[in-house]
Amino acid sequence: MYQILIGILHDTRLLAMILAGIAAVATVLTVAMPLLASDPLPKRMKAVALEREKIRQRERERMARGEKISLRQTPKQFVRRAVDSFQLAKWVGQEEAREKLIQAGYRGEAPYLTYLFFRMVTPIAALVLSVLYVFFILQLDKPVTIKLGICLFATYLGMHLPWLFLKNKIQKRQLSIRRAFPDALDLLLICVESGMSIEAAFRKVSNEIGSQSIPLAEELTLTTAELSYLPDRRQAYDNLAKRTDLEGVKSVCVALQQAERYGTPLAHTLRVLAQENRDMRMAEAEKKAAALPPKLTVPMILFFLPVLFVVILGPAAIRVMALN
Repeated sequence: MYQILIGILHDTRLLAMILAGIAAVATVLTVAMPLLASDPLPKRMKAVALEREKIRQRERERMARGEKISLRQTPKQFVRRAVDSFQLAKWVGQEEAREKLIQAGYRGEAPYLTYLFFRMVTPIAALVLSVLYVFFILQLDKPVTIKLGICLFATYLGMHLPWLFLKNKIQKRQLSIRRAFPDALDLLLICVESGMSIEAAFRKVSNEIGSQSIPLAEELTLTTAELSYLPDRRQAYDNLAKRTDLEGVKSVCVALQQAERYGTPLAHTLRVLAQENRDMRMAEAEKKAAALPPKLTVPMILFFLPVLFVVILGPAAIRVMALN
């Protein structure tokens, strides 16, 4: 088997044919995938509507039976027991973690307890798996100190794994909000100029922007609810700024607070802020486009240039081999 693999690796013509076939398949897939892609939005909206009807029917049945209904997620019993037994809220609990969980879209006590639970479990699991792999499965021919260092490094990575997962979720959510926020401001401006109240404008925009950014629709819906029941309306804008942690959203919240306090006209401010957010979105796209050539350097060297050399020098090499 090894001799066959070595023979294949030494056969330059076969390797060239394999690489050319892979390149041809990749080219066909690259051209065909955009043509075969379909819009999943109607299917998703239909699935959401069906699920909403199921939930409504289930909750009506529970109300008819007189069961207690909770709108928040409840943590698993073993998670709560582990957090309470080891006092994880005291040792690894942080207020910053609560804010980051909210920014990632996880609200309530259940996500917080789950986060604390995995902060304890992932380092232990990483340590056990690394010890089994390094000492028993891999059996490295290295000193014990190096093996222990590898295990400790894996434990350190396991300790930061929940935080990295949370940070990734926050970045994805902020990216979705940042891309859709200028369009949401345009819709909000149209609603305000038409004479709608700010609560009705937020509700209307949240219904319309859901097809473009579900996280932004959730935040606007939550802000609409807070504007209805909070004694201080400015607190609702502060909460929106904290939940998103985006400069564009913070500036809009400051403008809304000033309009609430001083009665300043809101339409002109929203128009200026919408243009600024649109310019920021365009600048971000231009920045990514400017960073594309350096990122393409390594793929071009690894994939394009060898194929180009094969195409250019291949006929000459075949003639030289035929003459010899």
